[in-house]
Parts: sequence; structure tokens; C-alpha cells
Amino acid sequence: MDTKIRCRWCGSDELYQTYHDLEWGIPEHRDEALFELLILEGFQAGLSWITILKRREAFREAFAQFDYHALANWSNEQLEAQMQNELIIRNRLKINAVRTNAQAFIKIQEKFGSFNHYIWEFVGHAPILNHFAHHGDLPSSTEISVLLSKSLKKNGFRFVGPTICYALMQAAGLVNDHTTECFRHPNNS
Repeated sequence: MDTKIRCRWCGSDELYQTYHDLEWGIPEHRDEALFELLILEGFQAGLSWITILKRREAFREAFAQFDYHALANWSNEQLEAQMQNELIIRNRLKINAVRTNAQAFIKIQEKFGSFNHYIWEFVGHAPILNHFAHHGDLPSSTEISVLLSKSLKKNGFRFVGPTICYALMQAAGLVNDHTTECFRHPNNS
């Protein structure tokens, strides 16, 4: 029997627990993975993360394994075809944002050398370690996520509001929001 104490948001769902244990809050520096997280967090807007997580493989299949170079050149027809894909979230604005965000992502890389360098600059290139006792104490956005959101929007990104940006920061490990009782919190390692 698994006796690990985890953040309560992952509950008893095995997929959620695996994501919590092996991905969430771990610093991510690969541009490819950061792009995938950016897109998936945008699709999650208004939905639960488990909804996206259960469809992650379908999203990868639908969107060329999140190859942003390929996606930046997708035609309107390729985007429209995804509106018929029952395995993903079929929201036209979110689907169209994939191409827009891929184009903006490449521009960020050209401007800053990498998306990794750009995004990690917002936290001084080191994860912010929080010490929240309860999941309910976690903020939905912070001053930093507001700044990141404004910067992303200024650089042409869509579906990057402060709440989405904070979720991205949590997922990519820019902030470590594992609760203090969780085995993944650094104080419990």
C-alpha cells in the first residue's frame, strides 16, 4: 500500500499521483517541454487539469508532438481538422492559439536565445520554494505570473492570463508549491 503523503489535489487517481510525483514542480528547462506545458495549460483554462492530463497523448498526436517549428507553419485547414478530433478539447480559439503561440515561441527563442532563458528570468533562474500548509492556501496568480502574462501577451501569445501563467510556473517548477506535508516538498526529502 502506498503510504506517501501527497498534495491533496491529486487524490487517489493513479495518473494524477504519477504526474504529481514525477513531473509537477520539477524544474523544466527543455524548450520542447516548456512549449507543451504552455499549450496544455492554455487548453486547461476553464477545465480541470486531470481532463487535460487524461488527453495529453491525444494532444501530442493531434499537434505534431508539440513540434513548434511545424505548428508555426500549420495551415488553417490543419487547424480546422482538429475541430473534428473528439480526443482533444475542441475549442476553436484554443486550437487556433496553438499556431499563434508556436510562432510567438520561436520569436522569443530568437530574441532571448531560448524560451527557457526567457521564462526562468522571471524567477531569477532559481525555483521559488513556497511553504503552504494546505492546497487551499495556494494562490491562483502572483505578481510574477501577472508580469509573465503581460510579457507573453506583449510578445504575441494567447491564452496566457495570470492564472494560466501561474499554473505553468507550478507545472514547470519555477515555483515549488508542494504543500509542507507532501513528501515532494524539499523539507521532507
